[in-house]
Order: sequence, then C-alpha cells, then structure tokens
Amino acid sequence: MALRRKEKRTEQSKLDATPPWETKRPHENLPTTGPYDIADTPSDGIERLDLGALRVPVDSGLEIRVEVGENSQVVGVTLLNPNGQMQLGVFAAPRKEGIWEEIRTEIKASISSQGGTISERDGEFGTELTGRLPVPGGLTPVRFLGVDGPRWFVRAMLAGDPAMGGEEAKPFLDAFRGLVVVRGTDPLPVREPVPLQLPKEAAEQLAAAAEAAEAAEPGDG
Repeated sequence: MALRRKEKRTEQSKLDATPPWETKRPHENLPTTGPYDIADTPSDGIERLDLGALRVPVDSGLEIRVEVGENSQVVGVTLLNPNGQMQLGVFAAPRKEGIWEEIRTEIKASISSQGGTISERDGEFGTELTGRLPVPGGLTPVRFLGVDGPRWFVRAMLAGDPAMGGEEAKPFLDAFRGLVVVRGTDPLPVREPVPLQLPKEAAEQLAAAAEAAEAAEPGDG
C-alpha cells in the first residue's frame, strides 16, 4: 500500500470527488452481488485492506494508493496499474433512496462544460457513464460506476485504458465488485464522505516518519 500526502486539487480530482444521488427502488429489493454492505460480507476468502468505511480487495494485482491529509485522515483511495487507475469514494445517503441518478446528471454537465464527451449506458453495476475528459495534451477515456446501498453510495472513476473495457478493465471491475462498505451508525449529511482511516500499523508508520522528519529539521538559529 502506497501512502502520499494530499496534493492541490485539480479540476479532474474535483470532478472525481463529486458525490451523487436518487434511485427510486428500495435497497431491500436490490440483489447483493457487490459492492457489499458490511451486513452482507461474503465468505469468499478474499483478503481486504481495512480503511474504515471501505474494505478493499488486496489480491487483485493492483497497487492501492492511499492519499492522506495533514492530520493523517485518508482523503482518497486509488487502485492502479500500468494501464490506468480507478479512484474510489464512499458517501452518506438516505436510508431508502439513492443519489446516483442525480450525481450522473451533475457529472455529465461538468464534463460537457469542460469540452469533454459523456453518455449513459447499462453496465454490470447498473447505469454508468462513459466518455472522454479533457486533460493537458488531449482527452483521456473515463468511466464512472455508482452503486447505491443502505445509507451509503459508493462510486468509482476509471481512467485510461481500463475505462474502455476489455481485459484492461477486468482487475478494476473485480476489485470494485469485491468492495465492502462499513457505513457505521454516525449521522452524516447526505453526500458527506464517510470517513476513511488508515490501518493501525500504517498510521503508526506514518506518524513515526513524520516525527523523524521533524527531528531531522535544523533548529532555529
């Protein structure tokens, strides 16, 4: 697992962090095929990295990169390989209604306003978005996945070759399908990110590294 400090937010990262919402079907009627609520965690033997609100499969062959803020709070999770990447986010939602429909509308408007292209299609996880996002030097393929769960919404943005489907997408889709969401009982405003956290060992390593760096700085005078 790679750790990195939070960097200045780009327009692409702002778009990716945009949360969603509004499906009409009750969650009780939806089949549980993954991503899973903690109550439906499968006995599949898959090892998962515990990041608090998200448990991420670690045997997908993808690097898991965790972005942390100044207070060591996890602010972003990205899975990547040489072909591309997938950014993940989990957000609070109403008890019986989703927000993915509303979020799709916002994402489409945002990408279109930037000169990109985006459209809806039916996919393995329901309605998804595919298109191309303007980046320095041209356009990059993107694909947005969203799943509404009980009081949570999880979304992913694939960028690069994996966004175009095929074998390049498979490890990312397998990882997304294997996610487990731990919403918790704390009341949160709709669309508020559900807090993520580093595993205890990783948090201790990060704190020790920060202390060592501070101790190595030259003193005043």
